[in-house]
Amino acid sequence: MSEFSQPKGLAGNDMLDALGDGVVLADGAGVVTAVNTAAAGMLQVGDAVGKQLADVVALQDRDGNDWFTCTDPYNGPALRSGLTEQSWFLADGTELLVTARLHRDRRLGPVRSVAVSLRSARGRARLDRERSDLVATVAHELRSPLTGVKGFVSTLLAKWDKLNDEQKKLMLETVNSDADRLARLIVELLDVARIDTGRLSLHPRPVDVTATLERILESARVGSSREIRLDAAPDLPTVTADPDKLVQVVTNLVENAIRHGEGVVTLTAIAIPDSTPFPGVLLHVDDEGDGISPEIRSRVFTKFWKHGIRGGSGLGMYIVHGLVDAHGGSVEIGDAPGGGARITVMWPENRPE
Repeated sequence: MSEFSQPKGLAGNDMLDALGDGVVLADGAGVVTAVNTAAAGMLQVGDAVGKQLADVVALQDRDGNDWFTCTDPYNGPALRSGLTEQSWFLADGTELLVTARLHRDRRLGPVRSVAVSLRSARGRARLDRERSDLVATVAHELRSPLTGVKGFVSTLLAKWDKLNDEQKKLMLETVNSDADRLARLIVELLDVARIDTGRLSLHPRPVDVTATLERILESARVGSSREIRLDAAPDLPTVTADPDKLVQVVTNLVENAIRHGEGVVTLTAIAIPDSTPFPGVLLHVDDEGDGISPEIRSRVFTKFWKHGIRGGSGLGMYIVHGLVDAHGGSVEIGDAPGGGARITVMWPENRPE
């Protein structure tokens, strides 16, 4: 099919109506020759064919300047082949994103036709909201540890001679903990950006899963009063993985269970048999809380997902899914045997190419 041919069964107007974006076509005299259904709805016009393009695309900027006068599609620079996408508004304040192509019979010749494309600004507004959510989340997560660091450092500077060594040590340990929290948040943000853009770098090598899990839980027990159990089978295989990413996945899952669950947190690890789609290690992280209802499980691995009133960046589970998927594994949500939530990770013994 050539660039200008149309699918069988669709006439010209039908093909324009099949487009999701609005399209308005005008000839060299500025007379509208076609308007698809989407454009008619956006511009709130009826039969616009035969009318002037300036009257049909009756849009204004925030200062009240109209689109046709500002863009001057027919009398602008002769080298122009199109108009960049910009925001314009209907009389009722509805925002549209508008661009146009200018067609000439020859280079530097007069404009023979104009094709105006319109689309709703709701998609861009959604992206703007996501960016605002990211800024708000980062600001909130950074503020708490930074406040602690600032407070303790100010106290140390002002009252150094009045504090004993034990008090100084306690304050410095708190500052160190807050600095670690800031560093983890920065790593999370960088990982989110790399997952989104497909630029996540992995450095896989053989990893002893049992030893890794023991170190993770030992660290988790230091920072929590909750009971955390490890039930690891003796025949766990060595997996090929980026050890830092494996630690990040399990740490996020355990911390999430501590933050949102109740009672005992149990980490179970068993070998996946060769008869399954891929051999490796099966991890279960169970808590004894209220669990996660099936209706919201599909949203758990999205950015900024939060459950309940307890804190967190809302990025942990999104990162878990991205890191596990990058290693060729899978992660699912279910019900723990004792009530509460169960997060199941299937980690392959060897990462597929």
